[in-house]
Amino acid sequence: MALALGVMTAAFTHDGTSPLTKAVSVVMTPLQSIATVLQEKTKNFGAHFRSSGAYLEQIAELESQIADYRNQLVDYEKTLQKLESYEAFLDIQKNNADFTYCAASVISRDGTDVYNSFTINKGSANGIAVGMPVVCGNYLVGSVRQVNPTSCTVHTLLNPTLAISAYEIRTGEEGFVMTDTTLAMEGKCKLSRLSMGTAVGSGGIVCTSGLGGSYPRDLIIGTIESIHNEEADISAYAVMEPGISITNILEVFVITSFN
Repeated sequence: MALALGVMTAAFTHDGTSPLTKAVSVVMTPLQSIATVLQEKTKNFGAHFRSSGAYLEQIAELESQIADYRNQLVDYEKTLQKLESYEAFLDIQKNNADFTYCAASVISRDGTDVYNSFTINKGSANGIAVGMPVVCGNYLVGSVRQVNPTSCTVHTLLNPTLAISAYEIRTGEEGFVMTDTTLAMEGKCKLSRLSMGTAVGSGGIVCTSGLGGSYPRDLIIGTIESIHNEEADISAYAVMEPGISITNILEVFVITSFN
């Protein structure tokens, strides 16, 4: 009976395929198609993955080279600034043979200090003491305020604790360079104690006067931007910008003695 059914089934199907086989084929054929597609995708993905891996290796190599070039550029810029600072200070030495000084590098800054104080890598072991002037080339940067054996802290022109006797070179009018928090946050200071109706004007250059003996004469402090009248008295003052960008200084000289 089973054999007869099989023969009859085969006769009706005309292809010698059983209904069960056909049923399985109906179910499996789409799955086989999907598997074939996935296999091709996997092959392509593998090739793409290998290609991406090669690209990633090349990118990593290029980034490493770029980092090396950047480090070389930083070293170059530091060396260039150091040479420029030394050359400028040599000009001072020609006209001020009495100067003795100590070269130093800026090693740290306090990012929270609006007055831009910084630390240098020389200290009392190098003959540095509190109150000594700090310069960069021909420009006054500030004064030594805290000293350790191998380092010291420099208060810049933007620190309200400093009051420097100075004069404007065209008129010869004298005053004191100082600042306050508002001006310091703008990177500026002022030449105070000027006479009402002063002849000092925009573009004037301000230098140390040497009065008081704390700083040698004729170090450049900065350039005048504008003139204003004081509210508390009948004097005037000039807002001025330091002659050198204090936030970018890397190399300085501490003047350890002068006549």
